[in-house]
Amino acid sequence: MNIATAEDQTIGGVPPADIYRLGASGPSLNSVIAAVDGAHRKLALLHIDVDGIGTINATLGENIVEQALRVVARRLVQAVPDDAWLWRLGSEEFVAAVAYREGEPDGEALAERLREAFDAPVQVPPFVLDVTLSIGIAVHPEHAHDAASLLVAAEQAMRRAKRSGPGGQAVHVPDAPLDAVADAGREHQGHRFVDAIAQSEFRLYYQPVVSAQDGSIVACSSLLRWHNTQEGVLRANRILPAVERAGLAGAVGLWTIETAIRQVHRWRDMGIDYLNASVPLEGALLTRKECPDLVGELLHRHDVSGSAIEFEVSEAVLSLDAPHVAESLAGLRALGSVLTLADFGMRGLSLAALAQHPLDRLKIDRSFLRNITSQPRSAALVRGIIAMGHKLGMTLVAKGVETDAELGFLRRHHCDFFQGYLFSPPLPGTDIDELLRRRFLLPHVFQDSAAMQPSRTLLLLDDEENVLRSLVRLLRRDGYRLLTAGSVSEAFDLLARNDVQVVLSDQRMPDMSGTEFLARVRDLYPDTVRLALSGYTDLETISQAINQDAAYRFLIKPWDDADLREHVRAAFRLVEQRRSHSDRP
Repeated sequence: MNIATAEDQTIGGVPPADIYRLGASGPSLNSVIAAVDGAHRKLALLHIDVDGIGTINATLGENIVEQALRVVARRLVQAVPDDAWLWRLGSEEFVAAVAYREGEPDGEALAERLREAFDAPVQVPPFVLDVTLSIGIAVHPEHAHDAASLLVAAEQAMRRAKRSGPGGQAVHVPDAPLDAVADAGREHQGHRFVDAIAQSEFRLYYQPVVSAQDGSIVACSSLLRWHNTQEGVLRANRILPAVERAGLAGAVGLWTIETAIRQVHRWRDMGIDYLNASVPLEGALLTRKECPDLVGELLHRHDVSGSAIEFEVSEAVLSLDAPHVAESLAGLRALGSVLTLADFGMRGLSLAALAQHPLDRLKIDRSFLRNITSQPRSAALVRGIIAMGHKLGMTLVAKGVETDAELGFLRRHHCDFFQGYLFSPPLPGTDIDELLRRRFLLPHVFQDSAAMQPSRTLLLLDDEENVLRSLVRLLRRDGYRLLTAGSVSEAFDLLARNDVQVVLSDQRMPDMSGTEFLARVRDLYPDTVRLALSGYTDLETISQAINQDAAYRFLIKPWDDADLREHVRAAFRLVEQRRSHSDRP
């Protein structure tokens, strides 16, 4: 996403502090509405308020607030899809918009996506901050016909959402007074949750978990949703704090487990016998001595094997100094169930505690996956988590996989399972049936690359298209599999998705020097052999590139065809020599 700041870019005629636009400079809301009308589509406008900023400012200070809001802005930019818009209104208020037709992702779908971006806390060292968003949604032309009125409607909906507590969400209701929205924190909230279960307002959504071996669906992760008639679809992190305050965490937790077990039984009746369900296990249940007996009774009642259920336990629960946690985990393990640590690294669980509990699987949070294809530190952290999990005899699930490049990187570094929007958003139980019948997702990605691709793969990076074409014409005769990139970001994506042995990069590029790019490639993919190509004979740059081991060779433009071909051949020979030595016993 490009980030633009300009006085002539406005929201409803009022210039905001910053304007974010996906793929281009930010337009005004009026121009967006005009374009949507011309395409005969609706426009959902989301007024987003970051909760609790005043409290953070009062307790931790303005500097921490500014750092936290920078993290919030980055997450929102990353979460908004390519066909939507994001503006910044003030320090802690944003406006997002998405155009859609019937059957396409709408404002509530976008709100869901934004909320997922904040499942992980915001880290501003040394502090870890739980950040939630209050979101109000208004739709053009249903609620307003012009930008100013649409903004007012969305803001009113946001104010209604905030009345129900942090993390609220509301759709604009014309002429509805603010106090018409029920407050989950009021005296009768417990009755509301009991009624929600009885009236089937609580539902489970399911998101596929996919095997790294062949792209097959091996499980579905169960996600709690509340279809509230007044506030829309509320996610688990919006519901569970209020449920816990009402003293109903155990009851809702048992309902969630039983619903997932019934869903597995339904899948078995449909002939889908390969599929398991993962379900969150709340601390209110895990700390009860009778927890394994309660779960065992539910499994027996619905004739489902314990091995068909995977329990996701949070770090916060394992960090509790509470009785019966270890016994409950052991009892669930005895039923045959898989135990997964759901938010590894997010809540400060010690490695000693990780080693002492009988866990089978680690789930890598989405927050760790950001920038893994371009930032060596992020990549090293994820590689370290995978390696540590495997050394402890666990399998690894990457949560929140959204791009082909992230998937390629994780497969290359032996992550076992994946979950995320790249494969499917969370879906209601009945809506996911068609996806499950397909069983294999993204088959073109999971085909055996070793059988389909030549062993010698060369990546060419240059921002001048004519130079790339010349290099391709010269080097294709040598039988390499050639990948070309016109920008650094495109090159990182190609590296993540392909087993590249040799990289040839131009030195002078607008977004990053060749030396800096190759140094990152060295840290991300140390087995590659890297060549730099430049039209300038800067001895300091050349010596820096070679001394830092960023480049194996530094070549000069205009090149001699025979010399360049020989340098590339020598680079591949070096790769093969290294691999042959590493294969020796």
